[in-house]
Amino acid sequence: MALDNKLGITDSSELARVEEKVSKQKALEMFETGLLNTFEVGTFKSLSGIHKHLFEDIYGFAGKVA
Repeated sequence: MALDNKLGITDSSELARVEEKVSKQKALEMFETGLLNTFEVGTFKSLSGIHKHLFEDIYGFAGKVA
């Protein structure tokens, strides 16, 4: 069983593959555009912002606290 996701993927292995691919692309984007440098080091707000950026295309809960 896979986490609830925006892509409608129900197989956890497939979701893991897609998540890895998308999050690596988004991480590269953060480095190349300088977005990563806009986050304050060591704060929860920054960690939440990074999580949101990396996973917002996959999960509705990206960057949110449950």
